[in-house]
Amino acid sequence: MAVTIKNDNDIAHMRIACRLASELLDYITPFVKAGTTTGELDRLCHNYMVDVQNTTPATLGYQPLGYPPYPKSCCISLNDVICHGVPSDDKVLKNGDIANIDVTVITPAGYFGDTSRMFIVGEGSIAAKRLCDITYECMWIGIAQVKEGATLGDIGAAIAAHAHQNGMSVVREYCGHGIGKVFHEDPQVLHYGIKGQGMQLKAGMIFTIEPMINAGKRDMRTMPDGWTVKTKDRSLSAQWEHTVLVTPTGYEVLTLSEGYPALPSFIQPSA
Repeated sequence: MAVTIKNDNDIAHMRIACRLASELLDYITPFVKAGTTTGELDRLCHNYMVDVQNTTPATLGYQPLGYPPYPKSCCISLNDVICHGVPSDDKVLKNGDIANIDVTVITPAGYFGDTSRMFIVGEGSIAAKRLCDITYECMWIGIAQVKEGATLGDIGAAIAAHAHQNGMSVVREYCGHGIGKVFHEDPQVLHYGIKGQGMQLKAGMIFTIEPMINAGKRDMRTMPDGWTVKTKDRSLSAQWEHTVLVTPTGYEVLTLSEGYPALPSFIQPSA
């Protein structure tokens, strides 16, 4: 596994790319309401990237081996969709829906910024709110393990322990990933694992932590479009994603912006 250690110039560019990705989610937040289609949200995101930020949507036309080209500029996953939900004018948001919006921008300098957030449309159920909150905590608990000398297993073990303690399951088929001038690179960051095992973290690594947590069982099914992934038991699923830099003293979360939700009480803002 060849992991790219970012230099000071790379890190400076990644701070810009990741801030822009988070600011895109700040921008789209007021539009996430009942009656709006996911297709309209996608168009708004696309136009903001291209016309306002001068960035390029990384997902548009993205085609990993064995997949059809992805047709939209972001992923919007509703309710029982785990990930890669394809925006559509046929999908109208309704009161009580939960939605993950996952965006990746490419700056003119060629750096990728990647982040996602959960949104609750109108008044969500107690169960939906709890799932979104626990998933948010899972991500931050994983981030809190990041420091030079820690292992990837420390991150996954901490995330899975919190999910399981709360009666939820962790999707295993998808994981976080290294990122920089390449959308997906090593290392793979699993959201389950054994503390002390796996690759040791080094300052200059940049990767995403993006746990997908199901209210029911972890099993999944892929829809005929080749992209949309749903829970097999039709239970709700949630995901949050940050891009994180390993520093000599701990970590720096790169995908923060003015409109980002409040940090959990157990996270120190200066960490």
